[in-house]
Amino acid sequence: MNTASAPTTDETSLSARETVKALGAYVRPHRWAVGLGLLCALVGAAGGLLQPLATKTLVDRLATGETVAGILLALTALVVLGTAVEAFGAYVLERTAESVVLAARRTLVGRLLRLRIAEWERIPPGDLMSRVTSDTTLLRAVSTQAVVSAATGAVAFVAAIVMMAFLDVVLLAVTLGVVVLVGGAVALVMPRIARATERSQEAVGEISVALERAFGAFRTVKASGAEERETARVEAAARRAWRHGVKSAKWEAVAGSADELAVQLAFLAVLAVGGARVASGEIPVSTLIAFLLYLFYLIEPVSRLVDAVSSYQEGAAAISRIAQVERLAAEPPARQVGALPRQCAAGTGPASVRFEDVSFRYRAGLPYIHQHVTFEVPGAGMTAFVGPSGAGKSTVFALIERFYEATGGRVLVDAKDVQDWSLPQLRSAIGYVEQDAPVLAGTLRENLVFAAPGATDDDIRDVLARTRLDTLVERLPHGLDTPVGHRGSKLSGGERQRIAIARALLRRPRLLLLDEATSQLDAVGELALRDVVTEVARETTVLVVAHRLSTVTGADRIVVMDAGRVRAVGTHEELVAQDLLYAQLAATQLLAPAR
Repeated sequence: MNTASAPTTDETSLSARETVKALGAYVRPHRWAVGLGLLCALVGAAGGLLQPLATKTLVDRLATGETVAGILLALTALVVLGTAVEAFGAYVLERTAESVVLAARRTLVGRLLRLRIAEWERIPPGDLMSRVTSDTTLLRAVSTQAVVSAATGAVAFVAAIVMMAFLDVVLLAVTLGVVVLVGGAVALVMPRIARATERSQEAVGEISVALERAFGAFRTVKASGAEERETARVEAAARRAWRHGVKSAKWEAVAGSADELAVQLAFLAVLAVGGARVASGEIPVSTLIAFLLYLFYLIEPVSRLVDAVSSYQEGAAAISRIAQVERLAAEPPARQVGALPRQCAAGTGPASVRFEDVSFRYRAGLPYIHQHVTFEVPGAGMTAFVGPSGAGKSTVFALIERFYEATGGRVLVDAKDVQDWSLPQLRSAIGYVEQDAPVLAGTLRENLVFAAPGATDDDIRDVLARTRLDTLVERLPHGLDTPVGHRGSKLSGGERQRIAIARALLRRPRLLLLDEATSQLDAVGELALRDVVTEVARETTVLVVAHRLSTVTGADRIVVMDAGRVRAVGTHEELVAQDLLYAQLAATQLLAPAR
């Protein structure tokens, strides 16, 4: 059976101190609301603490024949008031918990969308998405209820112990002996809950990874008859999540029943010892009754403490996974690129590009993609990059966009090292059409204005006509407001490419990067887009990566790359005559005689 690949972030779990510190960072902005919830819980706990003493007074009055109506009314009012206050406090905490989850999700999403490309490629997207969904859900309980439960449980427990000591020290010693014995056993269980929960959450991430893999190639899955195999892959991850979830539930059940066990055993011990002390006249029966009531009152604070520790163990696993995302390398936060002026403040007109002795590899130990690459694009016009697959052509664009940083040498735009540009300013000057020409779920209009949210209707009509998308819009049932489906599933490959090109042109870039932008177009569509690119190149710097040389024979310059190096630069005619590799490429596409 196939199994889903385990997502990895190459990060270790947080220490207990780091976990508490991270939890404090989530709770701190809501400390006043948490404080109010704590106050309400303490008021409710105080009402419960007074009930055994009131009961003792009632029993004593019954023994002397005095009236008890006033005490009964006071007890009733105490119960009603405590319940109302606790209900209000519970609402405040639940609302605050939702606010904590919202804040955590906003922070995580903002971080994920700013991840360095290298990090995004290293970690499966499905696993990252599970951190935003299931892990933040676990954060809800530990961020508020666990904090308040631990505080109120501890206060109520200590207060009850003080009251029990006031009633009878001997019976208190018997009670504490039993509680400490059972509590020691529970302490051994808690780390198991944390480990099982973290592994369960990791398995949930594997489910997301497996589903994202299948949905990302849905037609291929069906065409390959692979539904059962992919179902088995998801099911394997689901079973792992179930197995670890059951382990966590088992240990939680053990911990959850321990408080009742402790109280029941203490009750039997106190009943035996206390009965003997009443029989001997050392304490009155009202004291034994009040002490037993306090003993049963201990169930709630002890239960709160156990639940708080259990929730903390679950939440610690979630906090650790969330913190791992926050430690991933990300680009610095900046205002939205689309909100910048269409003409970058650093300059106007076509941008120049220069590579100076650039080397690049993805990380140490891997082979170099670029080796001492040098070329210059002075300004407006079209520059094409051609060469065999793996020559490093698309990497040129990735380095210009600063998706990756050059290992050696310099990449300059407008004679300025790209590392000296702010990312929003740099990217606002660039229009980029990547090889897969992705279309996002949503309407056609949303896709067109994605990189230029300020585009007017006239701008849209103009670019639709230039990219020959106007006929597509006319036949769509709702025109520009027609949904295009998940990843543009309702469009053809050529239509998706034209939309990607139109999206880039709407931005009015100073530098236009086209990576195999016409690979899925027919001959007529390719010819039309070639005319559009030629027109754009009169006022914009256009860089094109192409395997189909027919699209770039009219380029102002062609850079021939091979094995990560620049081997020749020239026009089509010059390269056919001077460079053997280019001549061979042209000959295979019937653009030049064989040599």
